[in-house]
Parts: sequence; structure tokens; C-alpha cells
Amino acid sequence: MHTGRVDEGLRAELARRVDADQAMRRAWTARRSDRISEEEPAECGAVDEDNTAWLRRVVAEHGWPGRSLVGEKGAHDAWLLAQHADHDHAFQADCLTLLVAAVDAGEASSADLGCLTDRVRRARGEPQLYGTQFWYGPDGDGGLQPQPIADLDRLDERRAAVGLGPFAEYQALMMDTYEGQRCLALRDW
Repeated sequence: MHTGRVDEGLRAELARRVDADQAMRRAWTARRSDRISEEEPAECGAVDEDNTAWLRRVVAEHGWPGRSLVGEKGAHDAWLLAQHADHDHAFQADCLTLLVAAVDAGEASSADLGCLTDRVRRARGEPQLYGTQFWYGPDGDGGLQPQPIADLDRLDERRAAVGLGPFAEYQALMMDTYEGQRCLALRDW
């Protein structure tokens, strides 16, 4: 892990990339529409692919961009780019391995680790552990719902262990934010 000064240039580039990532997603959410243009998924995919290629280079050069390299927000921004690398599941899984080590070293958030763990598990067809991933059913035609979750009786215990709040509160937030917006295809984004 990096132990020197925060790399301000790298931190700024992470922030710029996350701003671009989130701008599209916020625009869709703000419209509260079940329709998007044909161009929007392609634009989002292009941003995600560019961010993934860039993050791959950063990881190759620096390892996981943790707190000591890019600050608290920069470390969170790096996680978000990995979280949205759904087009490259192998890279997402590699990031998960790096993020585990970063959390163990105090360089990254355990809550971010919980979210990426769920994303990688769902890509593998496994039930999620922390209940962070939602979708509109396996065919995309149901109401907004959590993707399959392992051992529901211990869900809030697992969530608390990684710094996530109670599932009922998170589910209410997801419903308020995304219900009726099938355009987001939450199983893919």
C-alpha cells in the first residue's frame, strides 16, 4: 500500500470520472420515467468501459487506490468505478480481492466491500450476502425487489458487521428512488 502523500491528480481524476458516471444515472432517476432513449444505455456503457480501462491501469501501477493514496472520497470513488464495471466481471472480481486487502489494511470502507461483494456474487449467480443489489426480477418485468439474498435471518447482522444500516431502511430508500424506473435495468447497472 502507498504510504506517502495523497496523489491530488489521481484523486481529482477519480472525482471527475465519478461525476461523469453519476451524472447520467442521476438524470435518469430525476426524470422518473420508464423510458430512455436508445442512445442512453450505449452512452452509459461507453463511460463505464472507459472508466474500467482507466481503473485497470491505475490498479496495475499503484495497486488498489486506497485512502493514503487518494483520500477517503477518492477510495470510495475507486470502489464506485469497480462497482460499475459490470461488463468485465473478471476485473470486478480482481478488484474485490484487492478491496478485501485494502479494507484489512484500513485503506478502504468495509461498506464498499459489502456492496462489491454482492455485485460479484450476483455476477457468479450466487445469492448476495448484504442485500445491496436490486432488480426488476429475472426477466425485468416484476416490481423492484432485492436480488436473491443468502440467510435472510442474519442479513442485518451481516450488514452491521460491514457498516451498512438495516436492510428495511435501505430497501425503502431503493423503492423511493427507483420504483417504476425499469429503464435503469438494475440487474445490469
